[in-house]
Amino acid sequence: MTRWLVTGAGGMLGRELLTVLAADPGARVTAASRATLDITDANAVTAAVAGHDLVVNAAAWTDVNGAEAHEAEAVAVNGRAVATLATACAANGARLIHVSTDYVFPGDTATPYAENAPTRPINAYGRSKRAGEEAVAALLPETGHVVRTAWLYGRHGKNFVSTILSRAAAGRTLRVVDDQHGQPTWAAALAERLVELGRRAHAGHAPGGVYHGTAAGRATWFDLARAAVELAGLDPDLVTRGSTRDHAGPAPRPPFSVLAHDRWAAAGLPPMAHWRDMLTTALSGPFPGRPAPDPERHVSTGIGREARS
Repeated sequence: MTRWLVTGAGGMLGRELLTVLAADPGARVTAASRATLDITDANAVTAAVAGHDLVVNAAAWTDVNGAEAHEAEAVAVNGRAVATLATACAANGARLIHVSTDYVFPGDTATPYAENAPTRPINAYGRSKRAGEEAVAALLPETGHVVRTAWLYGRHGKNFVSTILSRAAAGRTLRVVDDQHGQPTWAAALAERLVELGRRAHAGHAPGGVYHGTAAGRATWFDLARAAVELAGLDPDLVTRGSTRDHAGPAPRPPFSVLAHDRWAAAGLPPMAHWRDMLTTALSGPFPGRPAPDPERHVSTGIGREARS
């Protein structure tokens, strides 16, 4: 029996993690949502980690724009609380899988960022997440696993894909950013990968360090929106090209957030699936925001802002 603790269990990714683990008869799972565990409370964290073999930290401050005005609060959740989790894991012999973000990179290149590329975040959110990564590396150099993800969408909670589908279903024209490049990643697929990484780490087959948990390929937000709308059987011409200037906010966004996936080989795992394949699978069943599928209509794969980690 492997004992798992999932923090952030009420969020989009956390709920998918619980679904994956529920199918594993060898897993005993403690689900810790924001309501049941304040990860900034050191005493509560220490008590929660005790008795577990694996901790998956899906809890985070995710308000990218809000972090610009409240950086100290973001660091408390994304940085210092992660250090507390890592300390508790070290004391209890538990492995930690911590979810981080592409926003630790500045986006100033045209080639995918390697796992060991220097980090240089350009916004407060990215700085807060880098603080968490540094804590894991310092406190759990052998048994801490940082998994950077990006452009998450899924069946639970508000996210880019569900928002786009809701607006397209209402017949609204959508002007979508076409000058930011990244890797749209389905939360359910990431959950499966995190659980598999945890299993392999627990068995001693996955070294600690940084992994990139994003889909293969690359896309812009425009590509993702157009593909989602077409797959949902809606009019893709509702989606028009826009620029970052059209959606300016307090936090600057990296223009290039494509990550490399070479490190999965160290854990005996292949890179994750292509983003279009993930999206096709995600939208093959019920999905928030989309109309019920018409069984008489064939929809081809499209060509192709956001939930953060």
